[in-house]
Amino acid sequence: MKKKNILLVGAGGVSHVAAHKLAQNNDLFGNIYLASRSIESCKQILKSIERKKSYKDSSKKIQIKQINALNVLDMIKLIEDLGISITVNLASAFCNMSILEACIETCSAYIDTAIHEEPYKVCEDPPWYANYEWKRKDRCKDKITAILGAGFDPGVVNAYVAYAKKHFFDTINTIDIMDVNAGSHGKYFATNFDPEINFREFVKVWAWIDKKWVCKTVHSEKRVYDFPVIGKQTIYLSGHDEIHSLSKNIDANSIRFWMGFSDHYINCFSVLRNIGLLSEKPIKTKEGVEVVPLKVVKACLPDPKTLAPNYVGNTCIGDMIVGEKDGCKKEVFIYNVSNHETCYSEVESQAISYTAGVPIIAAAILVASGDWDVKKMVNVEELDPDPYLDLLGNMGLPTKILFAKNL
Repeated sequence: MKKKNILLVGAGGVSHVAAHKLAQNNDLFGNIYLASRSIESCKQILKSIERKKSYKDSSKKIQIKQINALNVLDMIKLIEDLGISITVNLASAFCNMSILEACIETCSAYIDTAIHEEPYKVCEDPPWYANYEWKRKDRCKDKITAILGAGFDPGVVNAYVAYAKKHFFDTINTIDIMDVNAGSHGKYFATNFDPEINFREFVKVWAWIDKKWVCKTVHSEKRVYDFPVIGKQTIYLSGHDEIHSLSKNIDANSIRFWMGFSDHYINCFSVLRNIGLLSEKPIKTKEGVEVVPLKVVKACLPDPKTLAPNYVGNTCIGDMIVGEKDGCKKEVFIYNVSNHETCYSEVESQAISYTAGVPIIAAAILVASGDWDVKKMVNVEELDPDPYLDLLGNMGLPTKILFAKNL
């Protein structure tokens, strides 16, 4: 069977990792393309791949193309001209719907890592996927595979839930997804991925509690959890993509997302928010120049890709799941720990980008093999988690289970 051509859209930090993983697995695909508005960013990624000797088959190099992913017609032409069977979307979240539309029109499989965003709308009413992605479900059915949120969170954490449901539980009561970075990058203040997208997440908190949506104030609830490898960390109740699909697809009483923040991060974030610098709404300066405060902040902060060389420490992301098996209460913590220095040594990236970039290529491999080529729109928890987690273990993101015991 002819191997499928694959297109990777976007040339940021996560795409940097994804491109390395495509190079490491280039024997599983046909032609591989990397496309972005910035040809220079694409070239830098290819230089990194050459430096690290990532190509499994050195005769099959990644080719680069220039594209404005917001232009549906241009995306359609690119996909058709290159004969693309699988499109991996790692462009800005503002581009999701234009890329998805192009994939539907061309019958190319579609995979992304984050929910769609509109520039002047933040934290819309839940469930978020119902606002844009799920409205296109009928158009995907029996036509294309569209896998939503196939990074780590969302993505792998969704697969952890599906794995726990399949292997450990008869019923699930609570799911607490916890994401902590105990690393240090040496900068006064920085975000680990696109600052604009990062800050837009923290306008308000939507959580699924007692089978209903509850809105809470940002950073108003916190707890301390003793994580494997990195120890005790303070985590805050936050809103996040995966809650919105898990609440629909998994019968659980409560599903919450917790993220770790240092006191310094909370202080900097609070000052920026309180003086209006995290607003997505355009304003005019006294000189008549129109600016978006959030974009100005983004321009002032370090590019997350530049943090990688100096990053030390570990990340830990996992699911604490409580439920019942054979009439007995059961708890399972399924997780992964990734080390910043190890990730940099392999692909010249920090661990946050690594944990997001590896899973989407694992998903692409499963689509190419047919295991996940389901010809409909799905979130990750709707797919068989076993081949995904097995593949991730071989690609640098091993799954750990801290305990699975009857209480």
